Amino acid sequence: MNETLFSQIQRLFERTYAQVGINLEECLIDQRRCRQLSKLAGASAVELSELARTFLRATNDQLYVGIYYSRWLIEQLEAHDPRAGLTNRNIRSLIAFVEEINHALHAALSFRNGRRRIGSEDFARDLELQARVDTYLVLLLFVAFFRKTQRVSRADRRWLRFHLFESQNPNAFRDPNLRGRYLETTELAQSYTRFLDTLNGLRRLHEIRTFRALDYAAKKERILALMDAAPTRRLLPPPGHSHD
Repeated sequence: MNETLFSQIQRLFERTYAQVGINLEECLIDQRRCRQLSKLAGASAVELSELARTFLRATNDQLYVGIYYSRWLIEQLEAHDPRAGLTNRNIRSLIAFVEEINHALHAALSFRNGRRRIGSEDFARDLELQARVDTYLVLLLFVAFFRKTQRVSRADRRWLRFHLFESQNPNAFRDPNLRGRYLETTELAQSYTRFLDTLNGLRRLHEIRTFRALDYAAKKERILALMDAAPTRRLLPPPGHSHD
């Protein structure tokens, strides 16, 4: 039986971090349920993407998760399956697809580890930062798979970073809290993934596992410390070369 793209990505995250204990595909919801949950989520939810959303609710020491994907997004991924190659036609859809799986998985792991304030801003920012970091690493794997050398070029990284970071416009949010959330987490994720790019495979795996276990304040402190400590030669390319 062929695995779905969803199950493959969930399995990848679980191999990297920890088993979540449930099949997250069973948490998928339809458009009608998405509309119901969006109304319950409050006014700020109106500004969130209509292509994909993750809903979290804690009741009686249990975490309930709902993952929504629009029909359009699914059709794009079916028509341009990223497992056959990552292109301008499918990269935005894949980013949205991966991020929601990541939100659900890390919310479940955090809840299981005792972080129960799922309605707090720090919890939301933690999920957003973690998703940006993990999605970047997933995109690298997709690109490397189709390279004969299994190596990702500087041009590949620039392309990935453009779609994941530079093309985003947090200032478009009218809600100041959402605007601040996406501005901060995008900037932190950009810096941290540049640091991860300097590590070999084993060191990077150890680093991201350590990083995931931190709460949002500690993640932010970790990234800012790395930015302060990093020598210029590790952040900037040699003269005459373009930056990642």
